[in-house]
Amino acid sequence: MKIPFHKYQGTGNDFVIIDQREHFCIDKTDQPLIEKLCDRRFGIGADGLMLLQNKAGFDFEMVYFNSDGRESSMCGNGGRCITAFAHSLGVFQERCRFWAIDGEHEALVRPEDQWVELKMIDVDDIETGDGFYYLNTGSPHYVTFTDALAELDVYQAGRAVRYSERFREQGTNVNFVQLEPRGIAVATYERGVEDETLSCGTGVTAAAIAYHLKQANGVDRVPIRVKGGELEVRFRPQEKGFSEIWLCGPAEMVFTGEIEA
Repeated sequence: MKIPFHKYQGTGNDFVIIDQREHFCIDKTDQPLIEKLCDRRFGIGADGLMLLQNKAGFDFEMVYFNSDGRESSMCGNGGRCITAFAHSLGVFQERCRFWAIDGEHEALVRPEDQWVELKMIDVDDIETGDGFYYLNTGSPHYVTFTDALAELDVYQAGRAVRYSERFREQGTNVNFVQLEPRGIAVATYERGVEDETLSCGTGVTAAAIAYHLKQANGVDRVPIRVKGGELEVRFRPQEKGFSEIWLCGPAEMVFTGEIEA
């Protein structure tokens, strides 16, 4: 069976996307196949794989799998990339509503500069611990601040938290954040990928909220630098939690093709 695919990336976070609106190639039980397609030596290579599917009442549905082949929680950069893909297919003109594992999302596309803005879920349950914040922005995230991000071994430090006694069973994503003159820099260890990625959308969203809480300076728009490029998160602080959270940045097609599976 030949599977047509598109490869997209958003600030270095890369994804295989398959259009399943008319013909089904993959279902949620195909973990070995999804893992193989994401393999960077024996497959296409990606941090994750997404299926674009029909959903009554919405422009489309996003079904997301980590590179280990398992269906996962929300992926912010994945949401921006699948929005760009759907736009390229003519599914919508400028704004869309789609369904993901964490519920409804809105998104808009500026095709002239490949910029996609994605509305994330509201956040109202934030744990403030000794040197860390823990919150769910569609996926669970542990956020901690550092003064030496460039020297940090993100893989080893992230893995130590992800496989700690608290998080070993369910896992968590781990974000390391450094304050900059203009916003923050973020590095993320992602569960499911089990490595550092060049960018993580739900991770930088969590980091921006943690930055707001740490600084207590009323900031509601945060420029963010990741190893894969530049993003921006904006939000509206509430008496308890945050609403109108938007993850904004570039989303680009890398290449398209067919693969025998």
